[in-house]
Formats: sequence, C-alpha cells, structure tokens
Amino acid sequence: MGSIFLPHLRTGWHVDQAIVTEEERLVVIRFGRDHDPDCMKMDETLYGIADLVRNFAAIYVCDIDEVPDFNQMYELYDPVTVMFFYRNKHMMCDFGTGDNNKMNWVLEDRQEMIDIIEAIYRGARKGKGLVISPKEYSTKHKY
Repeated sequence: MGSIFLPHLRTGWHVDQAIVTEEERLVVIRFGRDHDPDCMKMDETLYGIADLVRNFAAIYVCDIDEVPDFNQMYELYDPVTVMFFYRNKHMMCDFGTGDNNKMNWVLEDRQEMIDIIEAIYRGARKGKGLVISPKEYSTKHKY
C-alpha cells in the first residue's frame, strides 16, 4: 500500500519537473508497475523511510505503463527500478552488480535503503557522479 501514499509522477513532464526543480535534495524515483508485487514491496520500503529522509531526499513513484517516455532511454525493463538524480544529473551507484545506473531489485531492509540514499546524497553534494554503495550486492542470493 506504500505506492498509494508516495507522490505519483503521472506524465513525462511531471518526471522532468521533479528532476529539474529539486535543487537541494536527492530525487529518488521508483519506476515500475504499481500492481507488480515487487514494486509493492519496494514501495513499502520507500514509504517507510520517506519521512526519515525528507530533509535530503524526495521520493516519487512512476508507473512505466502510464508514462512510457523513459522506458527506452533509461532501459526500464525490470519489474522494479529505482533511479537517483541530483540537481538535474543522473547519479550512478556501484552496487557491485555491474549496472551502475539503477537499482533493479527489491530491497526490503529500510536501514539499508536509507544508507544507500544517504551515501548517494553525500557523494552528489561533493560533486561525484558515481558513488560506491555502502554494501555490495554482487550475488543475487545475498539481497
């Protein structure tokens, strides 16, 4: 039920505005399908931490069927994808998975998600485009 409470980006323009207009906070966008079980789990995690990270991160959700504008550009083919932006710049994070552009798995541990968002925010404030994740997720069975 987390996706009900998180702000939805209903058009490509809304996604662009969320990324472009936020000057001080990290923008976290969950791309996926609202009815997908994996998205529901991720939304619960994001909703659970939204209030805790509100000072340095803005969390949004975007249904890729409703807004297909970014599917090809960001390669949104996975059931759930979380991407990070800071001052209109895509932030990359090395999770040890080989794909530094996005997080494409469900993370149900709220503290781990807070740690990742905080690490990316701190790196972004220092001007880094690529941040190393506080934990490595190189094997699928460990997360």
